[in-house]
Amino acid sequence: MKRFIKTILVIVVVLGLLGGAAYGYYYYFGPGSNQDSTFRTEPVKRGDLLVTISATGTVEPEETVDVGAQVAGQILEFGKDADGNQVDYNSHVKAGMVLARIDESVWKIAAAQADAQVLSAEANLQRAKADLDQLKAKLVQADRDWQRAQKLGPSDALAKSSYDAYESAYEVAKANVAVGEASIVQAEVGVTQAKAAAEGAQRNLRYCTITSPVDGVIIARRVNMGQTVVASLNAPSLFLIAKDLRRMQVWVPVNEADIGKIRPGMPVSFTVDAMPDASFRGQLRKIRLDASMTQNVVTYTVEVQTDNSDGRLMPYLTANVKFELDRRDDVLLVPSQALQWAPTSIEQVAPESRAAYEARQARRAGRGEAGNAASWRGQAAASMPATSRPAGSRPAGAPDNSRGGQDGHGVLWVVSGKFVRPIEVRTGLTNGAETEVSGEGLDEGMEVVTGAAVQSGSAASGVNPFAPRRPGSSKSGTSNGKSGTSSNKGGPPPPM
Repeated sequence: MKRFIKTILVIVVVLGLLGGAAYGYYYYFGPGSNQDSTFRTEPVKRGDLLVTISATGTVEPEETVDVGAQVAGQILEFGKDADGNQVDYNSHVKAGMVLARIDESVWKIAAAQADAQVLSAEANLQRAKADLDQLKAKLVQADRDWQRAQKLGPSDALAKSSYDAYESAYEVAKANVAVGEASIVQAEVGVTQAKAAAEGAQRNLRYCTITSPVDGVIIARRVNMGQTVVASLNAPSLFLIAKDLRRMQVWVPVNEADIGKIRPGMPVSFTVDAMPDASFRGQLRKIRLDASMTQNVVTYTVEVQTDNSDGRLMPYLTANVKFELDRRDDVLLVPSQALQWAPTSIEQVAPESRAAYEARQARRAGRGEAGNAASWRGQAAASMPATSRPAGSRPAGAPDNSRGGQDGHGVLWVVSGKFVRPIEVRTGLTNGAETEVSGEGLDEGMEVVTGAAVQSGSAASGVNPFAPRRPGSSKSGTSNGKSGTSSNKGGPPPPM
């Protein structure tokens, strides 16, 4: 009896294994193993398309003035701003207002000494003039003595030595007059030098009072009360004044690859991190020609002018800038991915569209009927992810729909039941993510295919038919709408 029961159990186990093997064979190789595909779609929408170049810059005041000290000394006090408060950050000042005062005691002494030198030089001039008058009087006397001596001549009445002495005295007196005249010139120069030194000393004394050269707002105060400033070769900076914060600039470094696409006067939009929900408008004003190179990358600084009448923009904010290269308003837009997708097999195309599409592919490939298969393979390869296709390759017969179709034409696919059918369109401007399209049979809201998601539960999916399934799943599986792939992440990609 026990042997009979064991035999029955062995037979049941063997039959179970054979049944499982048969089920597995049928599951993997039977009619139910054919893959079914669902399509990911997105609607055709109407809107505005903007093609831009993005860059990051800095908001700068349109014009700034760096106010420095031209003399050394200790800061004794600050002036008053337009509101009567002590000069500080954000103070509004007018041209000529006192910003700060430097200790002027040392410079007063220098000015007094310079004034004394002027008086001394003027006294020397007066003395030189008086000496010249004396020398001229002596010259007149010497001239008269010499004339009398010439009348008498060397004789018994006038000795030869006396004659020579009168002549010599006359010549000496004449030379002394010339010396006196030169002394006057020298004294006059001394007076001029002394006056210049006195003017310099007075100017240095005035430099102790630092005033604003322009109307504006103080955006930086770099000294404190009691601090000593030292002005030697370079004037130390004390205040930075923005002349007019109602007009601002954005300084943007632009890569050399993009600099040829922009031009002065083009519209610009930008945002700042401090106000991410606010958008600002501007205009490209200038492209500076002094390029800089960093790690073999050449960049040019571009100035963007913008209005800041509301005062929301503050200096030195980081700006995310978009240079508007081109724009289309109120046009039909589709995802650029929709123009790059193509069916992986002829069976996915609606029966009524297969002949027309094959003919179109034959015309494009120029291969006749024999080239259709190759063009379909090219379509399939073009729709593969970039990581699945050799870099830079595009099979023969595959339509080049990148950048919205370089030839101005493209094909969109729309779902028709379990199949897809093509719609030929004209392509226009693209920003990479979206492309402008137009054509007959294309309407706003129409769903276009952007990809195909292979459903799980087939032999190719690599799912064990004996493994337990998740609640709610079936043999056909469900599509993962986000990734566009099977919900079974372990399965291989769909056959092409």
